[in-house]
Amino acid sequence: MPWTYILECSDGSFYVGSTRNLDRRVWEHAEGLGAEYTKRRRPVRLAWAGEFERVADAFAFEKQVQGWRRDKRLALIEGRYDDLPELAAGHWRRTSSG
Repeated sequence: MPWTYILECSDGSFYVGSTRNLDRRVWEHAEGLGAEYTKRRRPVRLAWAGEFERVADAFAFEKQVQGWRRDKRLALIEGRYDDLPELAAGHWRRTSSG
């Protein structure tokens, strides 16, 4: 089954990817055989992974999450799914009332 995953890098940044074989892909990143981004930021750890029915769905979710700010990615990682719609509303909406 295909997966979308988030790695936390040694510098605290996140890398978002998708794959058909999660264990192998995480191992590749850990060994420096993955993306250039993670190669320079090892060690990495798997922070979140979600399984999808179709490769196209995993890839689409990867691209969606890549566009998210850090706070929204953290909400996903921490399982705070109810916070995701508010975080999608945009930073300006949350700060304009205060």
